[in-house]
Order: sequence, then structure tokens, then C-alpha cells
Amino acid sequence: MLKTAVVSFATFFATIGPIDVAAMFAALTTASPLRTRLTMAVKGTLIATMILLAFAFAGEVLLNYFGISLAALRTAGGILLLLIAIDMVFARSSGGVSITEDESREARTQSDISVFPLATPLIAGPGAMGAAILLMANTGGDWLLQAVVIASLLAVLLLTLVLLLMASQVHRFLGVTGLHVITRVFGVLLSALAVQFIFDGIADSGLVPV
Repeated sequence: MLKTAVVSFATFFATIGPIDVAAMFAALTTASPLRTRLTMAVKGTLIATMILLAFAFAGEVLLNYFGISLAALRTAGGILLLLIAIDMVFARSSGGVSITEDESREARTQSDISVFPLATPLIAGPGAMGAAILLMANTGGDWLLQAVVIASLLAVLLLTLVLLLMASQVHRFLGVTGLHVITRVFGVLLSALAVQFIFDGIADSGLVPV
């Protein structure tokens, strides 16, 4: 159970990136009043929470509907997370955990960014959605382990909200270098987890004798 908690928290922290989200939020809301920023932070986090919980609980149904095996999900999810991790290690923008330049330009023209790009794709991006489905599927239907995964997700989302409410202070305190250091550290950890998911998927597929 402890292993599941640690892996889940680390994976969600890396794919959601609370510190990076807070920095981007601060950059996009420099001209907004404090009350507006607080409202957008709360609204965006709540919407992202609903999206990720929906993917977490509906993941097994989607897998069964499309005939996707757990082995295939583990392998594909591992590859997706590995690509995200590589971008994190090299401090490059990734569509899996951040927004593209076009999306950033569009966001700057909006007065309310709580739904786009804050809720999705900044918080509930492809990486976080895939991680939610993968981690829930890895529990093997164990309700206790599923509760641990959900608790880890909610803990990261709560941390994200706290950092959003303190976005300006976080951005000033860490700076660009500090943000990149934290991103790289979790990128290395996520890459190891991603490779393990790939190994588990290949082993479960039966394609390679174990």
C-alpha cells in the first residue's frame, strides 16, 4: 500500500506539475485582480479534479469497451510517460504536461482562463489523464489500493490549488532555475517509473517468456 501511495503521488506530481502550473498561472494572470485570480484558481482546480476523477473511475469501462488489455495499457502508458519525462529532464515544453505556444497566445487574450488552459491541459492534461487510468488499472480491482491512488491524486490537486493561490510568491521565490531543477528531478523519477510500466506491460503480454 505504501509503495502504491509513493508511486501514485510521484507520478501525479510529475504529470500535473503543480509548481510549473503555478508559474504558468502567474505569468498568464499578471494583469488580473487578486480576487479574480483566486476565483480562477479554485474554479480551474475543481474542474480539473472532476475531469481526472472521471478518467480514473471510467478507465476500466473504457478499456473493456475498446478491448484494450491491461498489458497494452501499461506499455502504451509507460511510453507516453517516458516521452513526457524526457521533456521534463531537458526542461522542454511538452504538450503532455503544459500548453503549446499557440495555446499560450490564445490564453493571453481571455479574461477567464479557469477552464482553458488552467483546468485542461495545464492541470488535467493528457499525461495526468493517462496516469489516472493506468494507476487505477494497476490496482487489480483492489478497493483499498484504488482509494490510495485517489487519495494521492487529491493530495496533488490540493497542493496544486495551494500553489496557485500563492502563484506569484512561488514564481518569485524559485525563479526559472529553481523551477527547472525541480522539473528535472521529477523527470528522472518519472522516467524510471515509465520504464517499469513498459517492462510490466511486456511481461504481462506473454510476448516475451519470463
